[in-house]
Amino acid sequence: MIDRLRIGNLSWRLIRVWSRNFVVYRKIWFINFLVPLFEPILYLAAFGIGLGVLIKQVNYQGAPVSYVLFIAPALVAITIMYNAFFENTYTSFVRMYYQKTFDAMLATPLSLEDIIAGEILWGATKSVIATAIMLIVISCFGLVQFPQGLLVLPLSFLGGLAFGTIGMIFTGIVPSIDMFNLPIFLFITPMFLFSGTFFPVSTLPGWAQKLALALPLTHLVNLCRAFFLGKSAPDLAWSVLYITALFVLLFPVALMVMRKRLIS
Repeated sequence: MIDRLRIGNLSWRLIRVWSRNFVVYRKIWFINFLVPLFEPILYLAAFGIGLGVLIKQVNYQGAPVSYVLFIAPALVAITIMYNAFFENTYTSFVRMYYQKTFDAMLATPLSLEDIIAGEILWGATKSVIATAIMLIVISCFGLVQFPQGLLVLPLSFLGGLAFGTIGMIFTGIVPSIDMFNLPIFLFITPMFLFSGTFFPVSTLPGWAQKLALALPLTHLVNLCRAFFLGKSAPDLAWSVLYITALFVLLFPVALMVMRKRLIS
């Protein structure tokens, strides 16, 4: 199985793929900075001034917290998911199918595995960049406990790897770019709504709580919220293990489906 997936073909050259994407990113850096810069301000204004007036506090792990403080770390978790997933779906698909960038790379010493791993690594890097910008903005509102809040940065890289790998799997199986609407509607949107982002998972029915715990965003939200609040809990280690295991298990699958897609 390992031979079939050709994981051994991975090499340090995957950094060349990352570097190529970074060069392109720098050319439009201003546009890329605007979203994570202003998005938290808009969300915090909407929920803090609007909905926050109706819902002043939320009971989280037996203690009351303000609604704004409750959703702020969830916004970061959502950003981690979005940046990695969309980078390794729409953007990777454009480079693969329309721009033929992958074909050009395959004409170099780069292996197919280097290309895919480099793409996923870049998706995770975009999550880190967006998270760092959002962390600065949100901390200006006094919603982050330091130094624990800085743990969100390495977490954003791990979460970016996991969601980037998931996105790459969809890139390997969707027949056209329009079909990305299906995984977004059936996978991303339910997580956006029911992963403890805008209300505690404990308010859901018992069966729904168990389903929510199977969603990777739930674990990412729990970790971000714990780091923002400066709290620790035994189940946080399980959340880290869950996200790590998700990446480790799905990464070979991403290589397999992308090899089948590109070689065929």
